Amino acid sequence: MKITKAAQAGASESSDILIMVMPNEEGGIKLELDSKGVILKQFGKQIEKVIREKIEEMGVQDIVVKAKDKGALDYTIRARVQAAIERAI
Repeated sequence: MKITKAAQAGASESSDILIMVMPNEEGGIKLELDSKGVILKQFGKQIEKVIREKIEEMGVQDIVVKAKDKGALDYTIRARVQAAIERAI
């Protein structure tokens, strides 16, 4: 699957995550995670893993993902990534 335009899903509210996706002209998957210090230190790798797994599961290539996390659980992250990607294709 190929991303054709920028799109987003989610919100910048507590227990949620805002996912923004756009085409990556340079190719590959580029991920930028923004989260509060404690959350990023404790859960940053897990959040990145969940995002990358969902991208790969959907078969998307050449994508930039910007994530602003506010303590979202894994199932919320997966849902937001899927919604943003579906809006972008």
